Amino acid sequence: MRIALLSYSTKPRGGVVHTLALAEALAELGEDVTVWTLGRGGDAGFFRPVDPRVRLSIVPFPDVPGESVGERILRSIAVLRSAFTPGDYDVVHAQDCISANAVDRCVRTIHHLDTFTTPELAACHERAIVRPYAHICVSAAVAAEVRAGWGIEAAVIPNGVDYDRFATARPDRGRGKYILAVGGIEPRKGSLDLLEAYALLADPAVRLVIAGGETLFDYRDYRTRWDKRAAELGVEPEVLGPVAHDELPSLMASAAVFAFPSTKEGFGLAAMEALAAGVPVVTRDLPVLREVFGEVARFATDPPGFARELRAAMAGTDPARGRTLARRYTWTAAAEAHRRFYRVVGGKAG
Repeated sequence: MRIALLSYSTKPRGGVVHTLALAEALAELGEDVTVWTLGRGGDAGFFRPVDPRVRLSIVPFPDVPGESVGERILRSIAVLRSAFTPGDYDVVHAQDCISANAVDRCVRTIHHLDTFTTPELAACHERAIVRPYAHICVSAAVAAEVRAGWGIEAAVIPNGVDYDRFATARPDRGRGKYILAVGGIEPRKGSLDLLEAYALLADPAVRLVIAGGETLFDYRDYRTRWDKRAAELGVEPEVLGPVAHDELPSLMASAAVFAFPSTKEGFGLAAMEALAAGVPVVTRDLPVLREVFGEVARFATDPPGFARELRAAMAGTDPARGRTLARRYTWTAAAEAHRRFYRVVGGKAG
């Protein structure tokens, strides 16, 4: 089966991590897989090495100074559309709204639903839900949202997790004691709530470390608010920015607790990686995260609740249950489920 997996970036965002891991697992099963994406900012490769059995087609996408978010969305769609060759594949599978808009017929994974105010992005989001001929969600909770909002039935295929990569990571105790969040500083990640919770902890022996943050969108105003609030609260979080692929497992394993206050998620892959590393997780109380993490994670709804649960998690948590949960989710199982799905819906692609 000739499969094209389409993404929008080479950067380490959750959907891109998903795309590469799924592509490699499908190739391991013997499928012919090509990953298409945009090489933003001159990127000629992904943030990590990719199994050579997976073909890569990275479409140049140079930066344009002064370009608005809406203009960048429309240009992204147009550039990917002009380069992509749909007739070369039996299955075209888009992993985000940009790539789904760049093709006429595709399978679409809806990782999570969002609300946008930028008109071009709102239209992109809507078209990427209603136009694909088949849909996948990584959790039943998101599939229920899609059913309620659009009357569309999506198959549920959970993410995998690279369990061994995180379970075998060696903690670096020289880093000190810290709360870790991954994903940068942005509204969907609940960054302001985490900042407030950290201030409520009032424990100078514990640092707040935030890693990651590659994004297509412009969150400078939100970051300005976040910096101003940090100064008002008298706290100084450590913002690392993007972390090298090989360095992330140790950074994760060295954390005292992983904070995951996202307001919208589809599965929670980074939190599952933390559990694989033996690190307790405190996450927002959302239906999707209750579904995925059950009684293994701690849940909160507001800054005082996060502060309370972060403190309790740092007081001592048995990592065995978290590791057991993370071990259940494999990319091999995800790839096998995708292959079965492609075989069922493939005839609708014509």
